[in-house]
Amino acid sequence: MKLIVTIPAYNEEQNIADVIKEIPRSIEGISEVKVLVLDDGSTDQTVQKAKEAGADYLISHSENKGLACTFQDAIAGALERGADIIVNTDADNHYNQSRIPELVQPILKIKADIVIGDREVKKLEYMPAANKYLNMLGSFSVSRLMRLKKVLDVSSGFRAYNREAALRISILSKHTYTHETLIQALDHNLIVDSIPIKARKVSRKSRLIPSVPKHLIKSLVVIFRVFTVYKPLRVLSALGAIISIPGVILVLRFLYYYFFTDAGGKGHIQSLIIAAILILVGFQVFILGLIASAVGWNRKMLEEVLYSLKKDRYKK
Repeated sequence: MKLIVTIPAYNEEQNIADVIKEIPRSIEGISEVKVLVLDDGSTDQTVQKAKEAGADYLISHSENKGLACTFQDAIAGALERGADIIVNTDADNHYNQSRIPELVQPILKIKADIVIGDREVKKLEYMPAANKYLNMLGSFSVSRLMRLKKVLDVSSGFRAYNREAALRISILSKHTYTHETLIQALDHNLIVDSIPIKARKVSRKSRLIPSVPKHLIKSLVVIFRVFTVYKPLRVLSALGAIISIPGVILVLRFLYYYFFTDAGGKGHIQSLIIAAILILVGFQVFILGLIASAVGWNRKMLEEVLYSLKKDRYKK
């Protein structure tokens, strides 16, 4: 059983060595532990520090491509090198790598396909209030949209994946991978679990969240787009209902004036026209949801083809 710890890194010369050295090299149930660092076009000594700290594999981008792309390439690199389990962690020393044995236990016991290190954000006293509530909002939204029994820390980058889960993941977002991978996993009926962990305060400013409002907008757009791709009928039916309900209310209003007042509906024809437009648009959105759902069957077939190609390409 081979475990590869992947570390996407960009200009992390201050922290990368500490992260690598803290990774346990002997874990019960694991025969081999390796470290893969994927350098996302760093302009400092990140690569050199990683080599000196004992990284087993180093892959470098010629230019900065962003976290989502770097994560996808790190997963591909681990699969190519024969990983049975992949643990992804951050290069900023935010997570305690000594918890990796606990993180992989549900996978070793075949009780989960993906395990998330739950930072218990509510208890993080050092995290700015805006970031804390942003994380909690994202976790609550995704967990409820996917009808999960418990709220997961969906923004945590400290995760373990079995080989099957890693083969199923295909990132489309350019911003971050955390929400998309979870939605994809649940769409593929993969079992997602979590364990509580303690996260450290990062000494530098967050690169992913330089501005809370911008990050919130980007994250909500990613969640909406990905959720629409995987659950189009649910999303567009709800949207159609939101558009149609005001139209129905206007129709009822017109009928009230028509039957129960002396005016007989005079002066309210405009409301009836607006109501008709709203109901028609809502119905069209619902029909669009049906069409998108049908297209989703084609997407599922293409995903199965991609899965088969990956399985063949990364054959052990």
